[in-house]
Amino acid sequence: MTAPTRDGDPLLALDGIVKRYGATVALDGASLTVRPGTVHALLGENGAGKTTLMRVAYGLTRADAGRMLWRGTFVHFTSPRRALDAGIGMVQQHFSLIPAMTVAENVALGGRGPYDPRAAAARVRRLADSTGLAIDETAVVGTLPVSAQQRVEILKALARDVRLLILDEPTATLAPPDAATLLAWARRFATGERAVVLITHKLRDALDVADEATVLRRGRNVMTTRTAVATEASLASAMLGDRAAAIDLEHAIPPGVVTGGEVIAASLVAATLTVRAGEIVGVAAVEGNGERELLRILAGRERPGRGEVVLPSRIGYVPQDRHADAIADDLTITENVALADAGSRRGWIDWRKLSARTADLIGRYDVRAEGPGASAASLSGGNQQRLVLGRELDDRPRLVVADQPTRGLDLRATAEVHARLRAARA
Repeated sequence: MTAPTRDGDPLLALDGIVKRYGATVALDGASLTVRPGTVHALLGENGAGKTTLMRVAYGLTRADAGRMLWRGTFVHFTSPRRALDAGIGMVQQHFSLIPAMTVAENVALGGRGPYDPRAAAARVRRLADSTGLAIDETAVVGTLPVSAQQRVEILKALARDVRLLILDEPTATLAPPDAATLLAWARRFATGERAVVLITHKLRDALDVADEATVLRRGRNVMTTRTAVATEASLASAMLGDRAAAIDLEHAIPPGVVTGGEVIAASLVAATLTVRAGEIVGVAAVEGNGERELLRILAGRERPGRGEVVLPSRIGYVPQDRHADAIADDLTITENVALADAGSRRGWIDWRKLSARTADLIGRYDVRAEGPGASAASLSGGNQQRLVLGRELDDRPRLVVADQPTRGLDLRATAEVHARLRAARA
């Protein structure tokens, strides 16, 4: 059993962590110190190594070099089970829930001893009441909105009595009220011998909630600072270096009258939407009010129960959940590009031509990968998003449907996506 943390000792210390994937260096001597009673923000561009470093701490990824100190003892976790047993939990950006199971069943999954439905439901109710993370323990997880599924993931970790909770981009898809509720809870949780690591691209979140912030760039430490003396500008500069000044954060559309022919008109129950050539139209809604279904109908992925939909022949679709709807992790980058059917003639694919096109996409969209033959699973989330965006825009579709296209992206990547979408409307 690990000894209690003494005053002044770190709860978690990672030192000199190295991780390589072939020729790609994900972590190059990265370090992190998390103190008890604190929220520690972990910042960096997409592909900087933030998630990889925390996957090492959680036992999901094995480091090639470096050491880890947990509550005063050098450890090496070979699996998430061992990390959870020791008191480290992680809520990943892409949830590991079973959609067909209830909330109580998901929280109990992987626990010790036989499954008792009544006891499992009662435990979820107690956890929800004590934390303020309200949830219906009988609800089927697949029917819940993203914010509620995230609460289920957190309750799963809390059911294991974790001391350190790692949150990977927890507010990426949350509406502002849900994000504020989650961050306020994280602040309350990080007391005594407990702490939170907050992986985020939202600098305001880091400054509002965290006590300290560490910035990684290309797998190396750039800065660790107290947030009380940091600013959004100083953190952005540390993340991006000289490129910070080059980011164009101007909003997308200049004032003026939009002209052009009608591209699409759609109706969903009582909702009607018209998009004309040259326009960028935003769809805003509180989560769970049909906005995702509307976008899937506009992309031709679902049929409406009633109403009329008129769509152009070429549609590009950037879905909210790239893992479920856009990327096949076990395929290569080239094979993922082939999923859009571009480069094929009458069902036959010219792989040489497609590989060359994929290499061109990798270069133009700054996808950081070993090459077209690399596995899509080896890409960071931001680089996967760049790949999806490049694949969908490269065929010059007449309509682009983008569902939260900047989810989990850093400042520079967000600006790039906005610029690409502005260019695509021409």
